[in-house]
Amino acid sequence: MFNPVYIAGAGVIASIGDNVAGCMLSLENYRDGIGEMQWLQSVHQHQLPVAEIKKSNEELAELSKLPVNTIRTAMLSKIAATEALSNSGITDFMGLRTGFVSANSVGGMDKTENFFQHFSKDHNAGRLRNVVQHECGSATQFVADKLGIQHLATTISTACSSSANAIFFGARLVRNNILDVVVAGGADALTKFTLNGFNSLMILDHLPCQPFDENRRGLNLGEGAGYIVMVSEKAAKILNIQPVCTLSGYCNANDAYHQTASSPEGTGSYLAMKGALQKSGLQPGDINYINLHGTGTKNNDIAEGTAIKNLFQPQYPKMSSTKSFTGHTLGGSGGIEAVFSVLSVQQGYIYPNLRLETPMAELPFTPETRFLKNVNVNHVLSNSFGFGGNCTSLIFSKL
Repeated sequence: MFNPVYIAGAGVIASIGDNVAGCMLSLENYRDGIGEMQWLQSVHQHQLPVAEIKKSNEELAELSKLPVNTIRTAMLSKIAATEALSNSGITDFMGLRTGFVSANSVGGMDKTENFFQHFSKDHNAGRLRNVVQHECGSATQFVADKLGIQHLATTISTACSSSANAIFFGARLVRNNILDVVVAGGADALTKFTLNGFNSLMILDHLPCQPFDENRRGLNLGEGAGYIVMVSEKAAKILNIQPVCTLSGYCNANDAYHQTASSPEGTGSYLAMKGALQKSGLQPGDINYINLHGTGTKNNDIAEGTAIKNLFQPQYPKMSSTKSFTGHTLGGSGGIEAVFSVLSVQQGYIYPNLRLETPMAELPFTPETRFLKNVNVNHVLSNSFGFGGNCTSLIFSKL
């Protein structure tokens, strides 16, 4: 018999806030975090807006209680994961089996770039300690050790669906009675490599992005971290905590259409959403809100929109893309949006889709443009779709 997967806490840091309360305040007041880059040094500083966290590495080190030479991804991860555990009320794991399933796509690229800048000019220059945390798993193990999580620490890196897949995998560990408590989600920091890579694909917007708008131009990159704490029924009783909601459904699908584009028909998106519904035992009409992947690119939004049209017609739930606030945080996006989805179920929130002016002509629905409170939200579908057609959907449900 499978165990239910309860959500006990959530934590986040993004360009719109250093914690859950700060992010919620920005969402409610239509305040996005997109602007000119300040901390990332780039030749595109004045041309490409980004959703940067408004703190230097020195300030993040103080907030995370980590050494200032720690990679930025790990500092963001530690801040959000610590808040998630604090929010859950867990102060002692009480001998329970614990795991940290974390995602990222850049690892310690920020430090590597600094090293290479000096090393490329003089092979005797540069500090080697700046490259030892380059690979993605280094940040995961480092943060797991700091959190006191000892039984399992593993990393998921599947591009933009990374942290949704981390939550998916963590849920399976709890559901199959392998672990009792899992902190899962992801983090990513802005780097030159990422910015230049996306710019070479010609999918970055030179203005604040407009997801699901007919005249959308592309995405804005962002940075941040989001984690949730998942517990088994046994762990909830032992720890004497009241769960917030459940993770009732999850599914990953891959349309394998193209290395960096979704199939125009949204095949992977459709299969992921349909599979998550089947896992949860819900019907499309049961979903009250969809947190869209909604990057703002021509390809992504029509693919996701077509999949939603085919699956939900003729009745569509409210939906929006919170990337209009946070930018696209890549490996951190699924975790950040999972936190927003949990709060949507818990508090009855529906988030606005900023800067939506002209609805997409091909779609029979329009995302929500207002912040709504006290809505009866029983089930939220959160979409995270990555390069290579790696598509994951999660469903959070009220207890």
